[in-house]
Amino acid sequence: MAQVKVNDLPGFPSMDGGGSGEGIDILKSKPSAKAKKSGGFQSMGLSYDVVKGITKRGYKVPTPIQRKTIPLILEGRDVVAMAKTGSGKTACFLIPLFERLKRRDPTKGARALILSPTRELAVQTYKFIKELGKFMDLKTILVLGGDSMDSQFSAIHTCPDVIVATPGRFLHLCVEMDLKLSSVEYIVFDEADRLFEMGFGEQLNETLHRLPQSRQMVLFSATLPKLLVDFARAGLSDPVLIRLDVESKLPEALSLKFVYCRSDDRYTTLVTLLKYVIPAGAQTVVFAGTQHHVELISFILTGCGISNTSVYSSLDPSARKINTAKFVSKKVSVLIVTDVAARGIDIPSLDYVVNLHFPGKPKLFVHRVGRCARAGRTGTAFSIFSVDDAAHVLDLHLFLNREFNINDSKAIGTVPQELLEEEHLTVMEIKKNHNISGVLRTSENAYKKYLSSRPVASTDSNARVKKLKFFALRPLEDFIVQSAPKLSSNGKNKKSAEQIADEERKLQDQRHDLLLQMKSFKPPNTIFELNNAQKSVPYQVMKAKRSQHSEVIQKYRSKMEELDKEEETKQIDKSNTVEKPAVDVDEEEIQTAFKKVVAPKKRKNMDDLYTQTPKKKQKSRINAKDSENFIPYQSADKHTEDGLAINNFERQAMKAEFSVIDRETNEVRHKPGMKKWDRIKKKMVAVQDPRANKIRTESGAWIPASFKTGRYSDWKEKSKIEEQLAKEAGSDDDTFRPLSHEQRYPVSRHARHNAKVQAKKRAGTGADKELRTPEQIVKSRMRLEFIKKRNAENTERKAENRKRSMRKSQRPKAMAKGKGKKK
Repeated sequence: MAQVKVNDLPGFPSMDGGGSGEGIDILKSKPSAKAKKSGGFQSMGLSYDVVKGITKRGYKVPTPIQRKTIPLILEGRDVVAMAKTGSGKTACFLIPLFERLKRRDPTKGARALILSPTRELAVQTYKFIKELGKFMDLKTILVLGGDSMDSQFSAIHTCPDVIVATPGRFLHLCVEMDLKLSSVEYIVFDEADRLFEMGFGEQLNETLHRLPQSRQMVLFSATLPKLLVDFARAGLSDPVLIRLDVESKLPEALSLKFVYCRSDDRYTTLVTLLKYVIPAGAQTVVFAGTQHHVELISFILTGCGISNTSVYSSLDPSARKINTAKFVSKKVSVLIVTDVAARGIDIPSLDYVVNLHFPGKPKLFVHRVGRCARAGRTGTAFSIFSVDDAAHVLDLHLFLNREFNINDSKAIGTVPQELLEEEHLTVMEIKKNHNISGVLRTSENAYKKYLSSRPVASTDSNARVKKLKFFALRPLEDFIVQSAPKLSSNGKNKKSAEQIADEERKLQDQRHDLLLQMKSFKPPNTIFELNNAQKSVPYQVMKAKRSQHSEVIQKYRSKMEELDKEEETKQIDKSNTVEKPAVDVDEEEIQTAFKKVVAPKKRKNMDDLYTQTPKKKQKSRINAKDSENFIPYQSADKHTEDGLAINNFERQAMKAEFSVIDRETNEVRHKPGMKKWDRIKKKMVAVQDPRANKIRTESGAWIPASFKTGRYSDWKEKSKIEEQLAKEAGSDDDTFRPLSHEQRYPVSRHARHNAKVQAKKRAGTGADKELRTPEQIVKSRMRLEFIKKRNAENTERKAENRKRSMRKSQRPKAMAKGKGKKK
C-alpha cells in the first residue's frame, strides 16, 4: 500500500496561522462581493426546491413568527400559533408542508389537509401553494362549497397530495364517498378561531375523528377562544403555544384616522373621503354593516362617478370570485364588503380601509383594518362614527392601549362644512331615485337591527362620552393637506403647498372658533322677557323662576369651569413632560456608571418602585376538610409534576385564553313537548328537536342527513370509473390500451360525453347504437302504437270541430232569407 504524504493532502489552517501551505491555498477562496446575511431561510435546513420557490417568490428574511414556528413544525411538534394579521402565517405552515411531502406519491391518498373558514381564504391559500411550490412536483386540489360535486369526486380520484377545503363540503365528501383519511400526515386549521365562531365545531371534531393518530396538527389563529383551547387539548399531543406580536395588535405602519359626522351624513362623508382625501388610483376596501348597505353604497358611489364592486356572503360564488378578481387586477378602485372579507384575504396593494359602520367588537376592528399595511407596507384606516358609536370608539382606544385625545386634529376630526354641503346635494338626489327606494328602506331597517344586535359598550365609556365635546371637533388635517397641492398648482399662485396648507389651517381655525362662539352663545333674556313693561305677568314669573334656580345654575357653571381648567392643566403637564425630561442625568452618564440597568417594562415612573402600598389583612380561613375521608380531585403531587414539565400547554392556554361567548351555554337535552316564547309571534311555540333530519356518525356526532344522498354512486355509474380500472388491471390483450389521465377523470359534461363516444368507437360499435332488452323493445312498440292512436283521435276531433264551426257560420244567413220571404 503506497504511503500518502501529508503535504499532498489539503489541510485546514491551525489556530496560530501554521499548517501546510498547499492546504491553505486550496481552501482559500475569493471574498464574495456581497456576503449573505445569516438567519435566512437557508439556515433552516430546507431542501433546494423549497428554497428556490421561496427566493423566486421574493422572500429573503423570515418574519418573527416564521422564525419561531417553522423549526418546531419541522421537528414534528403540534403547534398552536398566534400572531397579528399580515405577519406571514400562511408561509409558516406551507414551507414545512413542502419539506415533509417533498415529491408526488400517487400510490397513497391525500397526505396533507388544509381547512379554511371561507371560500376566499381557501382560494388564496391554493394560489399561494401554486406560487411557493412552483418547483415541487405535488398535486393540489381545491374543495369548496357551491362548486360541482361531480368534479370534486373526479379530483379526489386523482390521488392528490394536498387538499385545500372548507370544513362543511369536505366532511360532505367524506361521508358521501366513505373517504378514508388514513394517509393524512399533516393537517392545518387556518384561522382556527374563525372556524369555531362560524359554527364548524361539529364538522371539525368529526374530521378529527377520521384522521389517524400519528398525524401532525398545526393551528393558526389571531385569538384563542375557549372552544379552541378545549379542541386543542383533545386533538393535539403535547402542543407548543407560540404568541408573538399579539399585545401590539396592529402593525406600526398603520395610521388610524377617525371622522366624526351626523348619522344622516354618513354616506356623504364616505364620498368626500373617496374624492378629496384618498387618491383616485388607490385600492380601497369599504366595510359596511350588512349586505343591504353594500347594495346602497354601490348605487351611491356609481352615481358619484366612483368605480366600485361588491362582495358579501349571500352573493353567488362565481360572482364573488369575479368581483374580487376585478379589484385585485385594479380594474376597480373600491371594493365594498361585509365582515366576510374581514379575515384572511390578502391584497398586497391595498392602501386604505374605510369603516362606514363602526364595529361593535374591538377584535373585529383589528381584523378589518389589518387588511392593509401588510408585509412591510404602509396603510391608513379611516373610521366614520357618529353619536351612536362614540362609546365604542373609546372602548377601542382602551383595547389598543392608546390615548384618546379629542384635540388632536391629525387623528380625529370632522369634514369641512363646505365640502360636506357640496356633496350632500348629489347624494340626496341619488337617494331620491325611485330605483333604489326599496334598497334604501331595507337598509334603514337593517341598520336598526344592526344597532340592536351590536354588543353594548362599557359603562365607563358611556359615562365618559357625555363629558366629551364632539361638537367642538376641528376638521381633519387630511382634507387640508390634500387640497393644498391643487391650490398650489394654479399658475397665478406661486406659494408652496406647505404655505397654502398653513393658510388653510388658519382659515379653518377661524371659521371653527366663530362657529363655536355662535353655538355657545346664549341670550340673557328669554322670549317671555321681551316686553319692556316690568309689571307684565311673564316677566314676573321668569324673575321668580331665576331666583329659585340661580344657585343650581351657578354650581353647574362653576363645575364646568373646573373641568375645563383640569383639562388645560393636564395638557400643560403633558407638554412639559414631553419638552423637559423627567431625569436630569444623561443616558451616556448612566451607561458609564452602570453596566447593567434593570427597569420595569410597563411602568414609566421609577417613583412607583419605592412607594410602599399598605398590605391588606387577610382573613383567617377555617379548614373544615376531613383529611381522613376526603378524596381530592387531583393527585397530591400534581403541582410538582406541572412544575417539572418542559411544555405545559394548559398553563399557557389559560393565560392566553380569550372567550368569545360571555357565559357558558350548556346543552339542554330535548324533551318532547318543550316550548319556548317567540317574541315575534307573541306566543309559546314548540321547540324543534336539534337532532331532527340528522344522522349519527361512527364518532357519535350528529351531522345533517343531506350529507348522505347517494350522489357518489350515481357518479360512479355515469363515469364507469370502476369498469375502466378493472379493465386496466386485468387486461392481457396487446390491442388494449389503457385510458389516459384525461379520459379516466373527465371533469366536465362534454368531456364525459367525448370519452363515451371514443370508447364505443374503439369497441367497434356505433356511437348511437346500443343493445336493448326485450322489455325495452316491447315498451317502445307499445309507446309507438299509443302515439299513433292518439294522433288519429286528434285528427278526427279536429275534423268534427271544423264541421261544427262551418254549420254555425251558415245558420244566420238561412234565417235572414226566411224572414225576407214572410215580409
